[in-house]
Amino acid sequence: MSTIDPSMANMLEVFISESIPLFEALDEILLESEKAKNISERHINEIFRIMHTIKGSAGMMGLEEMSTVAHAVEDVFFIIRQDSSKLDLVINAIFDLIFKSTDFLKAELDIIQGIDAERQEHQPIIDELHELVNAMNNGTTAQASAPKASGAADAAAPSDAASNSGSDNGGTDGKFHRLRIFFEEGCQMENIRAFALISQVKDLCDELESVPANPESDSNTSAEIVKNGLLLKFVTDDVQSVVSVVETAVNVQSYELLDEHNDVHTEETEKEEAPSNAAVKVEAAPAAVETAADETKKPAQTDMPKIAKQNLISVNQVKLDQLMDLVGEIVTAESMVSSNPDLKGLVLDNFYKSTRELRKLTDELQDVVMSIRMVPLSGTFQKMNRIVRDMGKKLGKSVELVTVGGDTEVDKTINDSLSDPLMHMVRNSVDHAIESPEERIAKGKPEMGTVTLSAQNIGGEIVITIADDGSGMNTEKLMAKAKKNGLLTKPEADYTEKEILNFIMMAGFSTNTVVTEYSGRGVGMDVVRKNIEKVGGTISIDSKWGVGTTFTIKIPLTLAIVDGMELAVGDTIFTMPITSIKQSFKISDPKQIIYNTDGTEMIMLRGECFPVIRLHQIFDIEAKHTDLMEGIVLQIEYGDKMGCIFADELIGEQQVVVKPFPQFLNKYNIKNCGLSGCTILGDGSISLILDANTLLNYFER
Repeated sequence: MSTIDPSMANMLEVFISESIPLFEALDEILLESEKAKNISERHINEIFRIMHTIKGSAGMMGLEEMSTVAHAVEDVFFIIRQDSSKLDLVINAIFDLIFKSTDFLKAELDIIQGIDAERQEHQPIIDELHELVNAMNNGTTAQASAPKASGAADAAAPSDAASNSGSDNGGTDGKFHRLRIFFEEGCQMENIRAFALISQVKDLCDELESVPANPESDSNTSAEIVKNGLLLKFVTDDVQSVVSVVETAVNVQSYELLDEHNDVHTEETEKEEAPSNAAVKVEAAPAAVETAADETKKPAQTDMPKIAKQNLISVNQVKLDQLMDLVGEIVTAESMVSSNPDLKGLVLDNFYKSTRELRKLTDELQDVVMSIRMVPLSGTFQKMNRIVRDMGKKLGKSVELVTVGGDTEVDKTINDSLSDPLMHMVRNSVDHAIESPEERIAKGKPEMGTVTLSAQNIGGEIVITIADDGSGMNTEKLMAKAKKNGLLTKPEADYTEKEILNFIMMAGFSTNTVVTEYSGRGVGMDVVRKNIEKVGGTISIDSKWGVGTTFTIKIPLTLAIVDGMELAVGDTIFTMPITSIKQSFKISDPKQIIYNTDGTEMIMLRGECFPVIRLHQIFDIEAKHTDLMEGIVLQIEYGDKMGCIFADELIGEQQVVVKPFPQFLNKYNIKNCGLSGCTILGDGSISLILDANTLLNYFER
């Protein structure tokens, strides 16, 4: 595994934050190109630029294996950039091999971050990339199953080939350019950032000098860079590639390409800018040489104005979590001030006017902080494209993934929690639902199966659906499996279709008889359900045999602050999230109360019976009212489950900050009793937050 250069350890976070979006963009380009069975000129240049950036950044960090693999991929696309016709020779092999290369790079990045990832050897990948280069240079066709190169001469071929092809273009015949760069104020370590930027652009230039020179060697150069900026003087035929690298670099605030006609490059100007021995020259690399046809298409760059980057800043998620916690404390403090019991009975018009203004400001602050934490689902959705692509090839199935609503935003914590459940469900759809092309044709379906992943914001919650047009679920088969496993709790005839489909959410339930690389429908679905419920979500299933299956996931926008209804049971205050309450009412007719043969109570509402959950019995509290006719009843729902909870009285609606239970309470399994957390009320007392899901499950037990 590659190891971090100790001197670059402080730049690790920047390296990771820069690399992740590059890999995501690369996957998207490759998937789009593979579908088209061609790589456009724009995508060729973009892949080359991405690999060039990764090569330079990884090399600067001391990650030699990552840098070497990226360099080998760069060699492949260098040749294709020079002569796009050579792409036809390797089109059948290039996508699998580049995907294999990016998988290695991403796995290395995961290992650096401490994430479990399968360790891979980099040399076999490099050998295959070198053979791809040899095939293009020799004019032979490369296949996806091309044998691995073994000779040392082959290993050196790409670099030699690149050098030879580059030499024909007259390495130093390019135009002279000067680029002044300013970093964002307060970004710190300007000298290291300058060095990183120089490392990224040096191979794009035939000659390169910087002022100050060797910025990494002396931290004092940071002050000079802050004052005068970083000046790059270079020779290249492709100035746009250099500008693109600078424009997308982290912490670059602005840059200016100086007009060579008005700012003549002379020895005198060099002396004014820096001592003659302060410049560093970098020999030509062929990576940035464009064909004459490419050059004629590019607009003139000599009059490029000073351009300011978009005002974006990367922030560590830990800091966002701390900010969210602080906002929660402010909301609690505001509630404690406005609801202080010492103020009861006092006429304080100005005070209440001020508290209303304070509430308005805290609400706005909360909305802003929440919006900062919101991220689009597009990144998570994009990962599924790669999964569907790989599985389709391995399983011999023709399948495509259609994504809708990727721009829908959710809290960062929820987005991270959704990745694994969605991946598992998409894999199940491809593996166990989508039929083989022959089966689909025999059934009169299109040869290509479709998995649709969509998201939308509905009524304060996110609704995500995973739908396929595969074989669907056979309820008779599911019922037989459940009966065999002893899972039935009532006569078979009493089960609805939805209840039968929900059997697959039980631990260990599977209709697969053969263990394969990919889990079948139902394997691990209980874990999927639990992970979704951890973030306050629900999952439901709809399936039609022979037509397809749809999973529907509903999750809240955020978990930190919720609107709740406070209710009292004796001297204890509970809070029920508003989203779980369907209605509240008092029973006026004794005929609404029905008793089962086992003595359990039910309430009749509009022709339907719902179980009664007495909070004072569950939590062993002395209540003021035990007669259902005297207290208050709340009808609650969670997914497709409904019930009624009985309490003494409603206190009112209150925005509350959700606090987790202390860890020492975990041994009591308190969450399975119907509680999800706690909150601090305005008078400083603690209210327990009720969880509709576990309450309804508790009744079923």
